[in-house]
Amino acid sequence: MSGRELPPSSPFAGDDGSADPVLADTLARYAVGDGSLADVVAALAPTRVLVPVLAELEVADVVEHDGHAHTVDKEASAGVVALRAPDGRTALPVFTGVEAMARWRDDARPVPTAVPRAALSAVAEGWEVLVLDAAGPVTVALPRTAVYALAQGLAWEPAVHDGRVADDVRAAVRAAVADVRLVVRADAVPGTRAEVAVELGLPPGLDRAALDRVLGQVNAALAQDPVVTARVDSLELRLRAA
Repeated sequence: MSGRELPPSSPFAGDDGSADPVLADTLARYAVGDGSLADVVAALAPTRVLVPVLAELEVADVVEHDGHAHTVDKEASAGVVALRAPDGRTALPVFTGVEAMARWRDDARPVPTAVPRAALSAVAEGWEVLVLDAAGPVTVALPRTAVYALAQGLAWEPAVHDGRVADDVRAAVRAAVADVRLVVRADAVPGTRAEVAVELGLPPGLDRAALDRVLGQVNAALAQDPVVTARVDSLELRLRAA
């Protein structure tokens, strides 16, 4: 077995560092299009993952000696690593097993953690994404909504499935902006730059100030809706003449 052995810490003392077979099979099927991200999240939820810890140097001291500045390295400490996702968000890398972690960094120390605890740690740090097996063989980025569901021990379904926005999300979007003045019509459809696009029907002829005011009110209403915040990872607005 490549990579480091797991530390003998309870409740994972008998863990040999292998990937969960059900999860491994789900990832393999997902990689060839025979499965969904929801399938991956469901298979991941009851497993343990490995969180990588790397030795990192603390801030060095600078001391003066014989008129020259010298850098004195302090004692190294262990730190959990964060990654930068392609969309700019911060992600916590987690791994299915020691082999997958070794593909990424063979000097990382694996810390076994139940998935809900790993997700909760990411949420507490303000890291919105989990990246599973960052160096493969199958890499999966779990969006914010999935991370929050895992942290709470809840089942997760994406807001968009089979090219259609879920009914509860569409209803929540419509209800959230129903009281925004000048919005004649609202609907939710699959997005192109974001997960969900909110289409707004507005009266023609609005000046820039009025348009900015309406869009600000719409954004505020959507941000305050519990269904939208829990189910939608990202939103874009599309304007249509009513």
